[in-house]
Amino acid sequence: MKGREKPCVLVIAEQNNGEIHKISYELLKKGKELAEKKRTDLNCLLIGPEGIRAEELNYRGAQKVYYLKDSIFNDLDEYTYKSNAVAFIKENNPEIILIGATNFGRSLAPRIAAALETGLTADCTELEIDEEGRLIQIRPAFSDHLFAHIKTVTNPQIATVRYKEFNEAERNMENPVNIVDILPCIGSSWKSSTDEVIPLKELNITEAEVIIAGGRGIRRKEDLSVLGELAEVLNGKVGVSRALVDAGMADSFLQVGYSGNRVKPKVYIACGISGAPQHLAGMKESEIIIAINSDPSAPIFEVADYGYVGDLYEVIPKLTERWRKDGAV
Repeated sequence: MKGREKPCVLVIAEQNNGEIHKISYELLKKGKELAEKKRTDLNCLLIGPEGIRAEELNYRGAQKVYYLKDSIFNDLDEYTYKSNAVAFIKENNPEIILIGATNFGRSLAPRIAAALETGLTADCTELEIDEEGRLIQIRPAFSDHLFAHIKTVTNPQIATVRYKEFNEAERNMENPVNIVDILPCIGSSWKSSTDEVIPLKELNITEAEVIIAGGRGIRRKEDLSVLGELAEVLNGKVGVSRALVDAGMADSFLQVGYSGNRVKPKVYIACGISGAPQHLAGMKESEIIIAINSDPSAPIFEVADYGYVGDLYEVIPKLTERWRKDGAV
C-alpha cells in the first residue's frame, strides 16, 4: 500500500463467501452524492478472498477499488479485517468512510473507529454535507419521530448506514475498471473459533419476500412454530418484534424494527403485533401488510392493507391449512 491518496469518500464493501453484499451498492449511490458535493473521489475498499468480481464496484460508481485479497479473509473475522482496514486507512487518508449497518458491519465499524481514535455514528438513515464540507450524519433518536443530526469533529468521519435505506447505484458497464490489488499487511493476534457454520440465508430475513412476524400475542417460545409452519408454506421467514427478543423467546437476528432489521418484503403478516412506532419503523415500507390481532384498536390496523380481528392461534393454523391444501400463490 504505497502512495498517499488525497482525502476521499471511501466505501468499505462487504462480501460473504465471495459475493458482494447489496448494501455496498447502496453505499456507493449515497457516497457518489457526497463525493460530488465535496468535489472529491469516491473509492472503495474490498477485503476478501481471491475470485470476487471486484469490477462490479467500478460498474456501480467507484472510481478506484482497492482489493485487499488473501485466503485469510475466507472467514469473516472482525479482528483480521479491522487490522488490515485500519492500516489501509492510515496510509490512504480517506475523509469520510461509509460501512453497511449489517451484522458484520455493526461489529467491524466500532473496532475501526476505536483504533483510529475517531467518532462513529451508527445506523444512519441519511447523510448530508454542510457548508463547511463536513459530514452530517442523521439517524433516528426516537423511532421515526425525532432525528439527531451529528457532526464528527475528528477525521476520518465514519458512519454505518442501514440496509435498504437507499436505492442501489445503477450498474454501468461503460465505467472504467480501476482495481488496485493489495496484499494483507497485518495478521491478527486474535483468532476467533467457529463451532458451527450456518448459511447466512437461513438467518437473514432482510431478503425475504414473505415475512410472518409475531409480537406480544405469542404466549410461549414454542408457539413460534405456528408462524414457522405458515412461513414454510409461503416460502417465507419468521420475524419477531422486540418484545419477544427482550423476553428471551427469539434471537435478535429475527427482530424487525428500529433497533432490529429493516425489511421490505412483498408480504408482511403481523401476528399479535400491536404496531408500536419502534416496530413500524422496520416494516412499514412492505408492499402488502396483513395484520391479525385480537384488539380492534391496535395501531397496526392503521398501516395495514388488510386486517383481521381475531386470535392468531385460531387464524394462522387455518391459513396454513388452506394454503397448504390449495397451494400458496
